[in-house]
Amino acid sequence: AAGLMRAFGAHAATDVTGFGVLGHARALAEQQRLDVAFVIHNLPIIACMAAVSRAAGGRGALLQGTAPETSGGLLVVLPRAQAARFCTLKAPGRGPGLQAWIVGVVEKGPRGARVIDKPRVIEVPPRGAPPNPESPASP
Repeated sequence: AAGLMRAFGAHAATDVTGFGVLGHARALAEQQRLDVAFVIHNLPIIACMAAVSRAAGGRGALLQGTAPETSGGLLVVLPRAQAARFCTLKAPGRGPGLQAWIVGVVEKGPRGARVIDKPRVIEVPPRGAPPNPESPASP
């Protein structure tokens, strides 16, 4: 992943673990030289877990981007012009590693991050499961 990030001009990256995608995006934004804010529009979530969260009253952190993940992915900050191509190269069947999605944008702002009110949930099949052709998992 490091070689691919370097080839695509990544500005920053972090693993998504105990603080969820939002917590790690906030930490990453705080370390930037410029005043930027990360705005998260899309949440890749293991298939059916969003429905489980909603059925449980939706009070959980899953749909707010703060659910702890013990084996989360990477949050990579790429130039806008490179992000879609990076995701294409990380699509299923295109080589080693896991799939990538564009989850948001970087804006001028107060060194922080937020998830929009109604983020798009990307249903991600569990590792080893066949991809669901009806899942809106395109970048």
